[in-house]
Amino acid sequence: MPANLPPEARAKLAKYSEARTVEEKIRALEEFISAVPKHKGTENLLLWARRRLADLREELEEKKRRRGGGGPSFFVEKSGAAQIALIGPPNSGKSSLLAALTNARPEIADYPFTTRAPRAGMLEYEDIQFQLVDTPPILLGSDSGMNSRVMGIARNADAILLVVGLDEPSLAEIIRSLVSMLEDRGIVVTRRRGIARITKSREVTGIRVEGPGRLVGATEHDVQRLLSQYRIYNAVVYVEGEVGLDDVEAAIFTTLVRKPALLVLNKTDILQSQERLKPALEVAAQLGLEAVPVSARRGDGLDVIAKRLFDMLGIVRVYTKQPNKEPDPQPLVLRRGATVLDVARSIHKDLVRRFRYAKVWGRSVRYPGQRVGPDHVVEDGDVVEIHAR
Repeated sequence: MPANLPPEARAKLAKYSEARTVEEKIRALEEFISAVPKHKGTENLLLWARRRLADLREELEEKKRRRGGGGPSFFVEKSGAAQIALIGPPNSGKSSLLAALTNARPEIADYPFTTRAPRAGMLEYEDIQFQLVDTPPILLGSDSGMNSRVMGIARNADAILLVVGLDEPSLAEIIRSLVSMLEDRGIVVTRRRGIARITKSREVTGIRVEGPGRLVGATEHDVQRLLSQYRIYNAVVYVEGEVGLDDVEAAIFTTLVRKPALLVLNKTDILQSQERLKPALEVAAQLGLEAVPVSARRGDGLDVIAKRLFDMLGIVRVYTKQPNKEPDPQPLVLRRGATVLDVARSIHKDLVRRFRYAKVWGRSVRYPGQRVGPDHVVEDGDVVEIHAR
């Protein structure tokens, strides 16, 4: 990320970080690129800026397509308990996986680029469903418009399935390249990397560093001095994992998001799959990625994917009931750590204001029907009965 940028370039970058609309961000980035001196120290920054500019232009075109109805849209409206994007290189078997796991019937062929637009299907897990979205293949090492559109789907999704075929000759390199490409676009899928997020706020005086992570090789004073160069004087810097000054600087203009991800090693039905599987699992372990070997063709290993997704998404199912009636068979899906008040809010926002107490049956209470307050944390499978004024 940037080092020793001239004041004019820093001002242009600050203008980009302050921009609100896509059009404003595009203009600010164009001005920034023209103001950055071209030398080895700015290569990575310019690469980021050009990629981000391409993504923004693609985002603007997508909005125009959706408004005008001109051509297929890459936006997939979310459905079910969570949306899961299938990301992978050509011929990794994403479409076969979608067909094997869901009710979707995508076009499947042995040649690359059969998938040219997103295709969705529903994966059942007990009494809920996950929406799987198959995407066109990623071209590793390319800044194509198609890659930008696929990255947009990945960023919008709740989780990602990285699908790689065991027949790839450079399997370890492909896995690393996929992870790197996602991170270059601000999508972190490994547990090892620390991330920083900057939230500007008039309610905060000065720069405050908080979060479960820690600064490495820098102090809060260093962070304050760095941010002041970009005209950021009042903000919260949230750190997760081990975060250096470069990570904080990157967060000024790139909003990193961490997405739960599962590496799907497809095609265990091919010859020599066991030989190829071991180094792939080693790379996954080095990156901090959970991996599962499967065969979309034979069905091997597919039965564990839905449960893995449920666990990694950090969600709970809560069943509501009215007094003297049976629980609703259709659960509310909430984030792990949700409270009874969150349950009330999911039913109707007016219930939050009128809330008195709740009765809960399930693992989160000591006995069935226990009376609890608004801050009681629910667990998966709980039944909640809200009592309001």
